[in-house]
This record gives sequence, C-alpha cells and structure tokens, in this order.
Amino acid sequence: MTFLQTNLIYLIPILGLIGIMVMAVKSAWINKQDAGDANMKELATYIANGAMAFLKAEWRILSIFAVIAAALLAYSGTVTHINGKEIHSSWIISISFIIGAVFSATAGYMGMKAATKANVRTTQAARTSLKQALKVSFNGGTVMGLGVAGLAVLGLGGLFIVFLKYFNVISPNSNELRTAIEVLTGFSLGAESIALFARVGGGIYTKAADVGADLVGKVEAGIPEDDVRNPATIADNVGDNVGDVAGMGADLFGSYVATILATMVLGQEIVSTDSFGGMAPILLPMLICGLGILASIVGTWFVTIKDEKSSVQNALNLGNWSSIIIVAIASFFLTKWMLPETLSLRGYEFSNVNVFYAIIVGLVVGTIMSIVTEYYTAMGKSPVNSIIQQSSTGHATNIIAGLSVGMKSTVVPICVLAAGIMASYHFAGLYGVAIAAAGMMATTAMQLAIDAFGPIADNAGGIAEMSQLPPEVRERTDNLDAVGNTTAATGKGFAIASAALTSLALFAAFVGIAGITAIDIYKADVLAGLFVGGMIPFIFSALCIQAVGKAAMDMVQEVRRQFREIPGIMEYKAKPEYEKCVAISTQASIREMMLPGAIALITPVAVGFLFGPEVLGGMLAGVTVSGVLMGIFQSNAGGAWDNAKKSFEKGVEINGEMHYKKSEPHKSSVTGDTVGDPFKDTSGPSMNILIKLMSIVSLVIAPYIAVSASKTANQVEIKKEVRISKTIDSLGNEKIDTLKNETDTVLYQ
Repeated sequence: MTFLQTNLIYLIPILGLIGIMVMAVKSAWINKQDAGDANMKELATYIANGAMAFLKAEWRILSIFAVIAAALLAYSGTVTHINGKEIHSSWIISISFIIGAVFSATAGYMGMKAATKANVRTTQAARTSLKQALKVSFNGGTVMGLGVAGLAVLGLGGLFIVFLKYFNVISPNSNELRTAIEVLTGFSLGAESIALFARVGGGIYTKAADVGADLVGKVEAGIPEDDVRNPATIADNVGDNVGDVAGMGADLFGSYVATILATMVLGQEIVSTDSFGGMAPILLPMLICGLGILASIVGTWFVTIKDEKSSVQNALNLGNWSSIIIVAIASFFLTKWMLPETLSLRGYEFSNVNVFYAIIVGLVVGTIMSIVTEYYTAMGKSPVNSIIQQSSTGHATNIIAGLSVGMKSTVVPICVLAAGIMASYHFAGLYGVAIAAAGMMATTAMQLAIDAFGPIADNAGGIAEMSQLPPEVRERTDNLDAVGNTTAATGKGFAIASAALTSLALFAAFVGIAGITAIDIYKADVLAGLFVGGMIPFIFSALCIQAVGKAAMDMVQEVRRQFREIPGIMEYKAKPEYEKCVAISTQASIREMMLPGAIALITPVAVGFLFGPEVLGGMLAGVTVSGVLMGIFQSNAGGAWDNAKKSFEKGVEINGEMHYKKSEPHKSSVTGDTVGDPFKDTSGPSMNILIKLMSIVSLVIAPYIAVSASKTANQVEIKKEVRISKTIDSLGNEKIDTLKNETDTVLYQ
C-alpha cells in the first residue's frame, strides 16, 4: 500500500496507455473485416481521401496559428513581475500548448481514420445481420472514444509528472506547483484552440455539402438521399467524418482536459493532510477519469443484440449505464482512500464523503441531460411528432414548430444544471462543482463511442444506397442511422452540460488567480461586460450559419452545373465530378472558420488587458449563460427537425391520412431539416467550445491582469470603538448596551 501511495501519480499515464492499447486492438479488428465488393471499396476510398484532404488543408492553416500562439505564450512566460506582483509561469507553456494542439488533432485524426475504415465494413456486415453491423459500427466508435480519453489522460498525467520534476515541486502549496499548473494550462489551451477550429471548420464543411445535396438532389432532381448520381453525396459523407467524428473528438478531448485542469487548479488551493504529500485533491480528478477509461472498456462489452428485432438503443443504453455505475462505485472507494476526513477551500469546509456525493451529482446531471435531449429529438416522441403534424400545413409551420421545440427544450436542462451546480456546491464548495464535472466526463470514452457510432452508420447507409445494395441492407443501416441521430443529439447535450460545469470551475479558478473576490454587476463597466458576453454567442452563431449558407450556395450552383453540363448522369451513364464538390466544401470551411475562431481567442485578451479582471469576469458570465442556452436550443431544434424528416421514410399519419417520402408534408420537413442542419452540426455544438475556450484564455492571462498588490495602498483602516454601558432608569429597570470593538478595512477605488 505504501508503494502505491508513493507511486500513485505514475498510474495515471498508465491508465491512458491502457485505453490506447485497447483502441489499437479494436482498430486492428476493424481492418480485418470484409470491405465488400470493388464498387463499395471505390466509394469508401472517395470518402476517406476527401476527409484526409480536408484535414491536411486544415492542419496547414492551424500549424501557422499554433506557431504564432506558441511564440506569444513563450514571450509571456519570460515575464516575472507585473506591478510588483510575481508571475508564476514559464516559457515552457508554449511547448505545453503545442503538445495539447498536436494531441487534440491526433485524437480527431484517429477517430476519423477508424470511421472511414468502419463505414464500408458496416455496410458489408449489414448484408449478413443487424447484429454484425452494430458490432462493426460500434467498434469503430469505440476506437474514437478510447483514443480521445487515452490521449487526454496520458498527455495530462505525463506532462504533470514532467513539470513536477522540472520545476522541482516539493510542497503542494508552493510557488513551484503554481508554476507547474499554470504551464499545464497551455496543454488545455492548445487542445481547445484546435477543437474550436476543428468543430467550426468541420461543421461548415459537412453542412455545406449536406444542404447542397438536399436542395438540388432531393428537392429539385427528386432523387433519393445518398444517390450515387448526386455530385455532392461524397462531400456529404466526407462531412459526416470531419464534422461529427474528427470535430466531436477534438471537442470532447478539449472538454476532458479542461475539466480535469480546472479541478486541479482549485485542488491546489486546498490544504490537504493525506498520504500523498498533500497532492490528493489535485490527483483525484485525473485518477477518476483514468478509471473511467477502464469502466468504459467494460461498458462496451454490454453493447450487443441478439437478433434483427432487438433494440439497438437499449444495447447502447445498457453499455452507457454500466460504465456510469462502475465509475460511481470506484469513486466512492477512491475518495474515501485518498482524501482526508475534512477539507477546506476558500473558507468552505467539506468531507471526503461529500466529494463523492458531488461526483454522483455530476453523473446524474450528465445522465438526465442525455435523457431529456433524447426525449426532445427522438422519433416517436411528442416534440418530433408535433413538427410532423405541422408539416402538413407547409414549410413555414414546420419551421415554427421546430423553433418552438428547440426553445422549450432549454427549460429542463437549465433547471437540471442549476440544481446540479447548487447541489455540488452544497456538498463540496467550488471543488465540488469542478469534481462533479470531472465525474460527468469520466465516461467520455463510452459517450464518444456511442456518439461516433452514428456517423459511421450514416456513412454505411450512404454507401449501401450508392452501391444499390438489396433493400434489407439499407433497412439495417437505416435502423442504426435512426438510433445514431438520437445518440448524436444526446452526445451534444452531454457535451454542453459538461461545458457548463467546466466553465464554472474554470471561472472559479480564474477568480482565484486574478485576485478578485466578487463580480459586482452593479458597476457599470462590469454590467457592460456582462451584456457584451451575452452577445458573443449570437454573433458567433450568425457567422457559422452565414458560412454554411455561403458555402451551400456554391455547392448548389456546382451540383446544378454538373446536372446541366454532364450528359448521362441521371441515367447512370456518366460519373459525377465528386472531387469538385469536395474541394468547394474544403475551401469554404477553411476560409470561413477564421473569424469565429478569432472572436473566441482575442476577445478575452482585449477585455482583460483593457478593462481588468472583474469586467472580464462579467463578460465570461454572460458568454457562459447565453452560450449554454444557445447550444441546447440549436442542437435540439436541429435534431428534432432531422428526425421529423426521417419519420416520413417509414410513413407517418397526419389527420388520419398516411404520408411518405416525396409527399408535400415531407417536402416541408426537408426544408426544416435544411434549416436545422447548421443549427445542430455547426453553430450549436460549437457553443460549448466557445465558452470553454474563452474561460481557458482568461485563466492563462489571469496572472498578468490580476489585481496588483499596489492597490492595497488605497486601503484605509477604520476603527470603531464602542463602550459597554450599564444604566438604571427612573423605574429601577436595568438597561445594558453591549457592542463589540470592530476594525474594518475599506478599499477606495
């Protein structure tokens, strides 16, 4: 036991390595599966090459950004004092930033590579059985989940060990440890920066292709979705990988790292008498997430079905619940073993059992958010049915219904988040809020596996359609795809919930490092910052949606041109020029992702240095509240519109009459889905990265804008001395006036 206590920190990167090794085994298994006939392999190659072309173009741009950002961070690390206040940083933060960026890009790449291998193999597996198709597609998603979680734990745990040695950290409450953790924030900043561009760029790519393919292919030409004759269909399938797989992977990689880091920053403030040299509150979040990888591996064993009639959704839920329960049990023993009986953070005392309760709160909040999101976006549920019913009266009423569903869907999640914040704070103060987020993120590997399974199934259906395989194959892939639409929506709900808790933890860490004790919105400049922060998610969303619109217009014109100028496409006698549509999406996404990214990165720096930490804190509060609401609203509205459209494929009853594809209500639902596409896959999912990235940038610059020690010169001590008197009135009654001596310190600004 003594050996384990002494060397516990080394277990953290080992747990990350275990995740990566299992990922490698599953990836090798996928590669061994049958990829189908020559036509299927050719289509899969188009998709894989298009995805790689996008990633290479994106990496070229982001490498320039990474070098410039790293240089600025290196310079900032050489600053040792500002206004008489010591700065605990180092130029090594630039190296930490680059490693975080590389790991984030690698996580997205590994998931995308596995997805482009698994899609065609899922199609081939669907020729035999639904069970085998689920096995291949889910294993493809598992590669993504374990790769992201494994890289995050390995990178964060490994770098922390290196920095402890490099900065010669001896005491947990030392300037050396503050420097080590400050430098470690560079890793999170690099991860979130890449995640934002990957998510926004991938979202613009996929939706430009999707909207172009739908408007010309389905609406104008009247051909099915994923028809091989549609020039944009390859770009559409590529988009599923670069947006929903690579983008989502980088997104949750950033969330995972930011959550752990925020908890570590707050844990460093706790004076802990434990068997780990006072480091237990810092190590705990990394260990919980590391054990979460093992729990997720076990959870994947339960994702299987018996036959064609079995519920795929139930199988995924069983795996998810299994991993959550294992994390909950492990957290109890871990908190009891590692933490002392009582702890205190910023004057708030709590016990190790209360820390466990906070973790349970995080797991419950994440679970409820997923359930609520599923209700608002799943086929057969009341919200989606309401959109279907209103599709019968035209395109406008479909849009109205979808907007209404999205707005209503914010109520329960926000109430759940608010209750979760209050409960976790009640149990363990600000550390409780942070550790609740870490508990929620512990099962990220399983959550991502479930999420990435959806785009793989979607691609498999597309390949089946383009290859003109028998109807039963498409029925099996459609079964998987319908579940995948719901899991994609629940994954986004999980991501935005984790972002809200993570941002609050980062906010608390920022307040501590910046040296401010409160954000007073009664001050005009702070209130102005709050309003500006509330506006940022709106302009960010507008730019993302506008980018999709611009790129979609280019795509529509190109698809129309090919239909017009290439004879024989509609008769299957000529092959469309797929690569031109891929190029349009690639160029548009790279071009249009720059401005939204710049807003997220530059705004906190400008506000912080121009107006100070309190105004920046007000702005962060506005961004977080507005961003969470916008994220939930857009993701759920888009998901509901999508499944309303898909419901027509099997037929829906409206006012006693059955309606199918190509009917007038179906055409209205296609319009709603087209509007919802950038909502659910571009701007909505980007909200969680926006609020986290702005919080992390603020945390990185906090030491440089902190309230300086020189301001104490403006403090005036006021002594109030009151005598204790005893008197007897004319009636003989005794009257005692008792007041104590007080000394107040007032800060005049």
